[in-house]
Amino acid sequence: MTSRYSPGVDETTSTTEDAGAQAQAAADHIAAATGVQHHDVALVLGSGWGAAADLVGETVAELPSSQIPGFAAPSVAGHVGTVRSVRIGDTGRHALVLGARTHLYEGRGVRAVVHGVRTAAAAGARTLVLTNGCGGLHEEWPAGTPVLISDHINLTATSPLEGATFVDLTDLYSARLRAVAREVDPTLAEGVYVQFRGPHYETPAEVRFAGRIGGDLVGMSTALEAVAAREAGLEILGLSLVTNLAAGVSATPLSHQEVLEAGREAGPRISALLAEIIPRLG
Repeated sequence: MTSRYSPGVDETTSTTEDAGAQAQAAADHIAAATGVQHHDVALVLGSGWGAAADLVGETVAELPSSQIPGFAAPSVAGHVGTVRSVRIGDTGRHALVLGARTHLYEGRGVRAVVHGVRTAAAAGARTLVLTNGCGGLHEEWPAGTPVLISDHINLTATSPLEGATFVDLTDLYSARLRAVAREVDPTLAEGVYVQFRGPHYETPAEVRFAGRIGGDLVGMSTALEAVAAREAGLEILGLSLVTNLAAGVSATPLSHQEVLEAGREAGPRISALLAEIIPRLG
């Protein structure tokens, strides 16, 4: 049967139950392929964060994402096309590391965007760490600065929730988990992440608008995943890496190469930070 996450498929022809069944099928596949029946924590590793998987603990198994139901190989340079099961130090717990992220601008539909976090919930995870590379609105946060996400603004004009599904997002990005992260690094700043659809970068006017409505960070991921994760009952920690100053804040034109270079430079430091935070997330 053709996956409902395939390009060109009208999501309105299927039901929410279908999306849940696809996530369960992916979780079952991961359990069978890794030999790990239950994962406690899930990590979605965005630009700059990929090396953290090597530091969290021992990799039990690594699977090509394209072989897992509902997943596809990443289309963005700098993203890893694998899903890993990692033993978290000596805690006896396991992390599901999702290196394959689908963005809304890829045209595969919002269900594909949130399939990874729904799979994590089906695999048993109760805690989710969402990371990304993003543009910063504050000059005091230069490229390479990690920032805790305290809230988000969704400017994608869509939602992963369907029908009369009313989910409280008051404490979407857990204050408890942000406090845990600050136990590791008390200097961590926090801010509001604004998700645009992409794939083009924001205009200077759009960046000014984001700032005026309360935003501190701009990017093309995370918010939709967080909403779906909250619906699934996950507690969420969000971390952004400022890879560049946003349009109109930066004096130079934006480029994806700049994002990749900032991620490579900051990678060892932020990966070590994340690896120290993960074992503390109960």
